[in-house]
Amino acid sequence: MHASDQRVHAHECASGAPPVSAPVPDLSVPGGALVNGSWQRHDLTLPVTDPEDGRVIGYVADSTPADVAAAVSGVLESVSTDDWPLWARSESLHKAARLLHEESARFAHLIASEGVKTIAEAEREVGRGVETLRLSAEAGAFLKGETIPFAASRRGGNRVGWFTREPVGVVAALTSFNDPLNLVAHKLGPALIAGNGVVLKPSDHTPLTALAFVELLLSAGVPSKRIAVVCGRAQAGQSLVADARIALVSFTGGPATAARITAAAGPRKMLMELGGNNPTIVCADAALAHAVDAVVDGAFGVAGQNCLSVQRVYVDASIYHEFLSETIAATSRLRVGSKRDAGTDIGPLVSEAEAQRVEEWVGKAVGDGATVHAGGSRRGAFHEPTILTDVPEGAQVLTDEIFGPVVTIVPFEDIASAIAAANSSDYALQAGVFTQSIETAFSVSSQLLAGAVIVNGTSDLRVDAMPFGGFKSSGIGREGVQFAVEAMTEPKNTIINLVS
Repeated sequence: MHASDQRVHAHECASGAPPVSAPVPDLSVPGGALVNGSWQRHDLTLPVTDPEDGRVIGYVADSTPADVAAAVSGVLESVSTDDWPLWARSESLHKAARLLHEESARFAHLIASEGVKTIAEAEREVGRGVETLRLSAEAGAFLKGETIPFAASRRGGNRVGWFTREPVGVVAALTSFNDPLNLVAHKLGPALIAGNGVVLKPSDHTPLTALAFVELLLSAGVPSKRIAVVCGRAQAGQSLVADARIALVSFTGGPATAARITAAAGPRKMLMELGGNNPTIVCADAALAHAVDAVVDGAFGVAGQNCLSVQRVYVDASIYHEFLSETIAATSRLRVGSKRDAGTDIGPLVSEAEAQRVEEWVGKAVGDGATVHAGGSRRGAFHEPTILTDVPEGAQVLTDEIFGPVVTIVPFEDIASAIAAANSSDYALQAGVFTQSIETAFSVSSQLLAGAVIVNGTSDLRVDAMPFGGFKSSGIGREGVQFAVEAMTEPKNTIINLVS
């Protein structure tokens, strides 16, 4: 790519695809990486492709280990020397929220161009990004300490003291492709308000949104070296987490990658969201139409590429056939097509290889006895929303995170067996239960092992102020602005001996 002296342009209209609205917003980004306060605009060799059709829409840097080391050095220098008080950090993030709101159309088109979301889904993500920045700007209120009760100790005489919450230093942030804006905001916003610096490694599938977002943060007043962005594939990420100067690693992705990160990083603070295989229980007294709509939306939104996606649905046998019939009918009305079409419900998977993987998992389940009631077919990177029943125990579509538009529906005779099945996964991120009985709601939610249980809703709910995370293989720690700020700071004691 021949970069201009000022900006790097994404080839949004190169294929002649009709724009969603006219004119299409400017999709150029400031560079292919940000290292030591400078945008890299030359030697951009890593292509960014549209998963819908495989066409190249831009290029970014393929950051080397030397680039990563320089990025960490610049951020560490900023943390050590830049005077950026809490009030100024809050003002910058508030301004960034306003700027992002003003540039909503541009960011929605960036998200939809390089990622998997339809334009409507991308617009909703931008709205959430604005909220995350606003919450981050207000999170300075959580940077408070307490006095230490020395009088409660025999050794506390003539001493007074307190503790404050202090930034950990340089945070390594590694994000996935499915929320290319808001996942970045959830790492950068809390880290910055807490006083840290950040080196960001976005997904190699969706780096353009991250680069544009960081440019917006800098224009809002974040010191130029307080953030760095390195791009590339596994090498850049491995170099980043292995750098001894990194104080905390914040990662969103899968358990296999998390294992490699922890092996490379060694003993240091980790904040990890590692996905889910999320169950929903539909009781006999559920509001059936509401449950059907929620399951279809939760299973197939973003083509199932969502850590909160509904993957397993356990339905009381007395309403099973009616629930299944209505779910099939609702699924059949979903439209699979171009992300740019406002009428599209289901866009592509992140790559044709991922769509092939989903197809293989479904095919293996069918070969072992499962029944397909809707979907089941693939075309390129697109996979139809698929409903399975009669799936044998141990099938990957039941045990692993499929990260595709596939849901399995299972009847149950008693609620205890449904709870046991829901808790059988190695993942425990979120779960849902539909019932009109408050007693059943309390009983089931208390027995489900999950980071959140949504009553009369599915697992597919995240409010950006909530503590977000799970048990078992679903991660380490909790995100959500307040809780990330706590994780990205440490208490520091100040103790005064009154010697007079």
